[in-house]
Amino acid sequence: MSPVIGILALQGAVELHARAVSRLGLEPVEVRTPAQLDTVDALILPGGESSTISKLLVINGLLEPLQARLDDGMAALGTCAGMILLATGVLDGRADQRSFAAIDIDVRRNAFGRQNDSFETDLPVSGIDGPDLHAVFIRAPIVERVGPGVEVLAIIDDERAVACRQGPVIVTSFHPELSADLRVHELFLSGVAA
Repeated sequence: MSPVIGILALQGAVELHARAVSRLGLEPVEVRTPAQLDTVDALILPGGESSTISKLLVINGLLEPLQARLDDGMAALGTCAGMILLATGVLDGRADQRSFAAIDIDVRRNAFGRQNDSFETDLPVSGIDGPDLHAVFIRAPIVERVGPGVEVLAIIDDERAVACRQGPVIVTSFHPELSADLRVHELFLSGVAA
């Protein structure tokens, strides 16, 4: 039986992630309520605005149920704002901003600058075969600290981590959903299937 992949659908690039999951042969489930969260085996936390998503998690009653699922080992993919939400520490975040500590990293919000400082580049990503992955960075976070159990999957500027994995959790600073390349989603889904 195929795993059920949820996409946190409170704000952000929900449709693009849903399209990627569909292209890989699975039927995505948009998650806005605790009841919908109960139906999924794994969850994608999309890009968007991390402090807004944090507030909407509280408003929709999802903060505690999602924390419990992550604590129980649910697989998760967090891209951009999703990386921030899954991190242990958030630097330059709002005082009321919440994160799930699902991966032992500290991240800095908007580390590359404002919207007009967004950029694209090609990166080698550990665990992904073939040519370098085209990565789109939009007001992206950067990993400032990596815990001992975390595998760095991609770096930029020869030292700054922009993709990491710890157990069933993968995070990226960039937006893989903005590319036709499905290899980040494939990497995530291969871990869910295992």
